[in-house]
Amino acid sequence: MTNSLRSLLWSVILAGAVLSALSGCTSPKEILYFQDIDQVTPQKIDAEYQPVIMKDDKLQIIISGPDKSVVMPYNFTLNNGTTTGYGMSPTNVIPYLVDSQGYIDMPGIGRIHVEGMRRTELVEFITNTLVERGLVKEPVVSVAFLNYRITVLGEVRMPGTYTMPSERVTILQALGMAGDLGLQADRHDIILIRDEDGKQVHYKIDLTKSEILNSELFYMHQNDVLYVPQSAKRIASGTTPTGLWSIILSTLSTLVTVATFFIVRLPAK
Repeated sequence: MTNSLRSLLWSVILAGAVLSALSGCTSPKEILYFQDIDQVTPQKIDAEYQPVIMKDDKLQIIISGPDKSVVMPYNFTLNNGTTTGYGMSPTNVIPYLVDSQGYIDMPGIGRIHVEGMRRTELVEFITNTLVERGLVKEPVVSVAFLNYRITVLGEVRMPGTYTMPSERVTILQALGMAGDLGLQADRHDIILIRDEDGKQVHYKIDLTKSEILNSELFYMHQNDVLYVPQSAKRIASGTTPTGLWSIILSTLSTLVTVATFFIVRLPAK
């Protein structure tokens, strides 16, 4: 075989190697978070952030006081509950369900419109009402969300619905729970779906930009849904007829193997 043929075979091998490398390449601009972080002006963290109560929320409301027999009627329990020296154990307290009109019903207080309230506002309202009506002396009221959940779907390692351990959860913590974004995720157009005033609204979030750090969208609300779409590159590679890239790479692999076979056996000049 001639030197020209040898050169042609080496060209086939080189082209195959280059195309294989390019097919797996992902630009840093496509995967890195907060690429403009150095230009962001630090702002005070909203340490007082609290979610608002919504319809269908489950609220754990525990009322304690010096006289255990007085507070008992306000705490619905399973199997009569277990008591501490000052009140009820939270493990057996049956939650209050916010109805379709945004109300809960409490013994001695009656029907309370809680939708739109923050947790601390409801604590203050119940405490003041118990004192003003002379129902409980020195009441201690606690309110907690039992259904503070968010859902993460799409190009994450562990999609699913997660119960949040805290009311102050950021979008980064939520994605961390889901195992973070995969390399094929579109970081520019993450969709946040949220209930607002009885309507479902959606927002687009670009994690390559740092503006989200100072946005009201940075903190998750209960029942939020995060959807992480596939990147355009990933969609294109997965929707081309018969997997075009797979065919190309397979063909090149075959050509490289054949070319290598002949090169090894070419007589030296």
